[in-house]
Amino acid sequence: MTISVEQLAELLAGIARSQQAIIDAIESESGGWRSAHLLPKLNTAANMRLANVRLMDLPSRVLLRSQSRVPMDVATITRDLNAALGVSVSTAAAAVVAPIAAVAGLATVAAFAATAPLTPAARSTPTPPPDDDLNFSET
Repeated sequence: MTISVEQLAELLAGIARSQQAIIDAIESESGGWRSAHLLPKLNTAANMRLANVRLMDLPSRVLLRSQSRVPMDVATITRDLNAALGVSVSTAAAAVVAPIAAVAGLATVAAFAATAPLTPAARSTPTPPPDDDLNFSET
C-alpha cells in the first residue's frame, strides 16, 4: 500500500482535529490549562526555533497551529511535508501532473511531465505565507 503526500497531510489534519477536541474538553473542565500547561510544552515539541520544518516536528506544529483561530489547511501541511521530505517543487509537480494526465488518456503528457523540468520560475522556492501562528493563544 502506498500513501501520497496529500493523503498523509489529510491524515495529519484529522489527527490534529481529534486532538483539538480533547484539548477543548480539558480546557472547558479546567480553565487556563491550555495557556498554562499545553502551549509551553507544545511549543517545545514543535521546535519553532528552527526555520526549516523537520518531519518529527510537523505533527506538533499542526496541532500548535490548531490552537489559533485558523488551523493549518491541507495545502500548507502538504507543502511542509514536501519540504521535510526533501521533495523538490519540480518532482512534486510531476507527481501531480502525471497521474492526472494518465487518467485523462494523455500518455505522452504524463511521460513528458514526469521527465521534463519545470520553468525556472516554478523551480524557485515559494515564499512562505506570513507567520500568523504566533497568535496561537487567541482562541
